[in-house]
Amino acid sequence: MTVPGDGSPDDVGRFLAVDSGGSGLRVVVGEVGGRRTSAPLSSGEPVRTGARGIDPGHFMEQLAPMVRVLAEKAAVGELGTAVIGAAGLATLGDGLRAELPGALAREFGVRTVVLAADAVTAYAGALGARPGAVVAAGTGLIAIGTDLTGWRRADGWGHLLGDCGGGAWIGRAGLEAALRAYDGRDGGSGALLSCAEEQFGAMAGLPGQVYPRSDRPAVLAAFAPRVAECAAHDPVAAGILRAAARHMAASAVAVCPAGGEPQVALTGGLFKMGEPLLVPLHEELAKRLPHARVVPAAGDPLDGAVRIARDLAAGALALPCDGVMLSVVSPTGLRGDPKGTR
Repeated sequence: MTVPGDGSPDDVGRFLAVDSGGSGLRVVVGEVGGRRTSAPLSSGEPVRTGARGIDPGHFMEQLAPMVRVLAEKAAVGELGTAVIGAAGLATLGDGLRAELPGALAREFGVRTVVLAADAVTAYAGALGARPGAVVAAGTGLIAIGTDLTGWRRADGWGHLLGDCGGGAWIGRAGLEAALRAYDGRDGGSGALLSCAEEQFGAMAGLPGQVYPRSDRPAVLAAFAPRVAECAAHDPVAAGILRAAARHMAASAVAVCPAGGEPQVALTGGLFKMGEPLLVPLHEELAKRLPHARVVPAAGDPLDGAVRIARDLAAGALALPCDGVMLSVVSPTGLRGDPKGTR
């Protein structure tokens, strides 16, 4: 009998790695021993959330055909290990934890499933197994830190309750400034109004383009790059990005180890906006975390999922498992494997 995560070739030689976020799924398959992975395949559709949180049925509806395509191209048979990095897992992951391991076992013969918050895979991709903090910013925003004995997280509460400084937050603030200019209220930006009209049409119709959408965070985040475009010549847009930088730095402070020489990395598509956001953010981090060293992220969340799969195969998974942010599960009673979680 194979023990999950013991590094035996039949168990973890072939793996599936998934990054599930606000913009959809990204998936690769690979072989641990060969150090190769497939080219990533993307879905472009976020997994739905419902009464039980992340919808495991919709997750598998999207994932299964993508895995079949990748496995066929790579001539991969059964996949011993699956590492799933999912946005919202810590707070909305009960249904996913209950159903996904069994579904992966039935569909692809998976014997070991690693369920991780997308912040954890972002951390693994950016810093590996070193103490520090990672700010992961895309559509949403979360900061995560560890001293390698446990996890600390800040924000990541979604676009209605938090994700302060993330793409949806910046986009919403930019659209609010556009609407203020449209109304003639204080705090408006004519530059952002022009950008909003170019992207969404008449402002009177904007609520109808935002509120009914199931992918509302992504719709808001799509306006964030326009805020960055205006920042060089528009003080309102520049002020939005400075405020975003303060929120990000505050989240990093909340999770970064207080002692030693921790590293801090930034990861996620939002940072592609470049200097308009990065300059104020680096200023805030230098001021608020003088004992930490800001380093480039080594990789992204999908790279982190791959790294976790390979570390698990080698028996070298050093990141802390806690059952919420990161857990290793053997599907119950499937393919002769015992139930287990760690």
